[in-house]
Amino acid sequence: MSRVTRRGLFAFIALLVLLLAGFAYESGWFGGGESDNAAALPIGGPFSLVDQNGVTRQDTDFRGKLMLVYFGYTYCPDICPATLLAMSQAIDKLGPEGDQVQPIFITVDPERDTQAQMKLYAANFHPRLLALTGNDKQVAAAEKDYRVYAKKVTEASKADYLMDHSSFIYLMDRNGKLAALISPGVDPDAMAAAIRRHL
Repeated sequence: MSRVTRRGLFAFIALLVLLLAGFAYESGWFGGGESDNAAALPIGGPFSLVDQNGVTRQDTDFRGKLMLVYFGYTYCPDICPATLLAMSQAIDKLGPEGDQVQPIFITVDPERDTQAQMKLYAANFHPRLLALTGNDKQVAAAEKDYRVYAKKVTEASKADYLMDHSSFIYLMDRNGKLAALISPGVDPDAMAAAIRRHL
């Protein structure tokens, strides 16, 4: 990468950080790992995707329950499995109240995350975790509605590429509206506490 290209990239990243910081400040994202003004953020929307068992799932299937939604991919080396494990543990910490929460994992990598791959991966986490995939258009529509950033990172081998993606956890209320935006890296106890406030 040339010096000019590096400078341009650093300038772009700095601008992006400033814009995100301003948005975060205006939206009240600072403090506690959870947005206080989540209801005012236009995040979420309808989706129609296929789960690990081949069943078509729509957002409306979960009305009356909270949805705990995370976007990632099965070939993710670190943040995705750690986040899904924390989500699983948080739901278990809620005890019987955890039945009111539907954990959902939506791929950002439909090219590799087939139904069979999602089934194998989901088995490592909460038994009620739904792992959703679909075609490129369906996944892109869900990403857009949830304001998810996802981009393929080119590697030497096409089969081994990584995905750069945002890592927020979305807690959706019983009507499918955003209830809380949970920061990545929040521990299971804090996540359970954030969920409990909306039960």
